[in-house]
Amino acid sequence: MQLTPRQLEIMEIVKRYEPITGEQIAEQLGVSRPTIRSDLAVLVMLGMLDAKPKVGYFLGAHVSTAGEAITRLLERRVQDVQSLPVVVKESTTVQDAVITMFLEDVGSLFVVDDMGELSGVVSRKDVLKLTLGNASAPQMPVSMVMTRKPKIITVSPMDTVIDAAAKMVHHQVDSLPVMDHGGAIVGFISTASMTKVLLELATSEVSTLERDRGHS
Repeated sequence: MQLTPRQLEIMEIVKRYEPITGEQIAEQLGVSRPTIRSDLAVLVMLGMLDAKPKVGYFLGAHVSTAGEAITRLLERRVQDVQSLPVVVKESTTVQDAVITMFLEDVGSLFVVDDMGELSGVVSRKDVLKLTLGNASAPQMPVSMVMTRKPKIITVSPMDTVIDAAAKMVHHQVDSLPVMDHGGAIVGFISTASMTKVLLELATSEVSTLERDRGHS
């Protein structure tokens, strides 16, 4: 059901001033209390608003919980969800890289030079492209197939998860290395990490709503 403009305005007023009485809401709108009686009834019926006698109206449990979930998502930092990076050297063969991917169950490996600094990223897609129809590919070093540093998109530990997700979508990549202020790789964040965050928030919201229904 789509809310009317006046009902949306009522929601904004309640969000700003809760708890607030019906008379005060009507005053904010510049109308009489009977005029908005049906609007208030609809919003309460939908669970958008709750009402207590002699107290007034306030946001319903569903709206409050959803708002809290969104706030938690917006505040979540990369450092809260990042995983340890799986690192290989530039001289690592493609065959060993594939084995490492399967053993570690990751979609990307982070390649470092002799100084231990990030020099590239190699993904399953990169390996697949190289090995198809190429008998000598397994013995090639990953440096021949990796995406090199100038083209690597990175995030910092303090970036938000939303910012990281936006970079993944924009650049069409499945994971991003997490770099500290010194330029060292300290982790990575992937689409799997994003899915886990959303699942945790969704599960938390459902649990809260079920608990609230049980107490009502």
